[in-house]
Amino acid sequence: MMKTLDWYIIKKFLGTFFFSIVLILSIAIVFDLTEKLDDFFEDQLTVKEIIMDYYIHFIPYYANMFSSLFIFISVIFFTSKMAGNSEVIAILASGVSYQRFLVPYFVSAAFLFVLGVWLSGYVIPPASRHLLTFTDKHCERFTSENVRNVQMEVEPGTILYIESFQNRTKMGYRTSLEHFEGKVLTSRITADRIRYDSLYYWHFENYIRRDFEGMRESLVRGDRLDTIIPIEPKELFMTAESAQMMTNPELREFMARQEARGAGNIGAFETEWHKRWAGPIGAFIMTLLGVTMSSKKVRGGMGKNLGIGIVLTAAYILFSTVSTTFSVTGVMSPFMAAWLPNFVFLAIGIALYFNVRR
Repeated sequence: MMKTLDWYIIKKFLGTFFFSIVLILSIAIVFDLTEKLDDFFEDQLTVKEIIMDYYIHFIPYYANMFSSLFIFISVIFFTSKMAGNSEVIAILASGVSYQRFLVPYFVSAAFLFVLGVWLSGYVIPPASRHLLTFTDKHCERFTSENVRNVQMEVEPGTILYIESFQNRTKMGYRTSLEHFEGKVLTSRITADRIRYDSLYYWHFENYIRRDFEGMRESLVRGDRLDTIIPIEPKELFMTAESAQMMTNPELREFMARQEARGAGNIGAFETEWHKRWAGPIGAFIMTLLGVTMSSKKVRGGMGKNLGIGIVLTAAYILFSTVSTTFSVTGVMSPFMAAWLPNFVFLAIGIALYFNVRR
């Protein structure tokens, strides 16, 4: 049963957390606005357009990105203050065990975990799409309507290659479609052009089809060949960044479709999926670290704890970034890339917990 002391700690925790978010994001918005102000004036954007089309999506994206930092600093800040005022000593001296003392902290962390899962899985992806569209249109163009040298397995044993594809016209040039049974090539279609119609319908133009049966080969030429290829043009433009713009259902569906095709280039998408769970779980780990570091009254006070906390949080964020890079390059599995930082810092938190208990 939650008691007055529990609610006191929960209010301190969440109040400090959201206050720090508002403070840091306010500073981030000022710096970002200063950087992009010339672009906004050049495109004659109204204040409403800037706020509703850009900053309303900017806030949840960056709030979730640095949530681990906010959680850690918040816990250290108000717990160090409680320890400095001898409140923690009074709580433990009244007969409350250290495990019981941690309960309201983990109740708050559970709330932030649910919030993080909801944000990363359902709010951040649409926000990322809006940020990308707005930035591409008004600030810095970085997307392309053309893609070159696309090769992918659209179905098990079916390889599609397109030398260049234009998204605006839905037209590709110098393409081939090969079918394999095991390691044996059974047919190959080459064409000067390929055009997307709708619902996976594609048209080969000026094509040559070769069918292989043992040592025999049959060849057919034609002006147009209609076929079904289970792929849409937008999938030709998929990059590692595209994973961040998919909601959880969209990401699951995409990975399932790629696995059914036998595609092996979904490491970035699997890493993003694991990060969406590992990140919110980090709320519990950062809370444990923060409490165990700051619940003891030490010489140097809050400043020392905050300094150590910032260094540890920076190390956590850096560790997560580096491990993600290893996953994309294939050095590390997506699961380990997303969860290894949590495992390492959980071990540190458990060690600190037993030390503080003693």
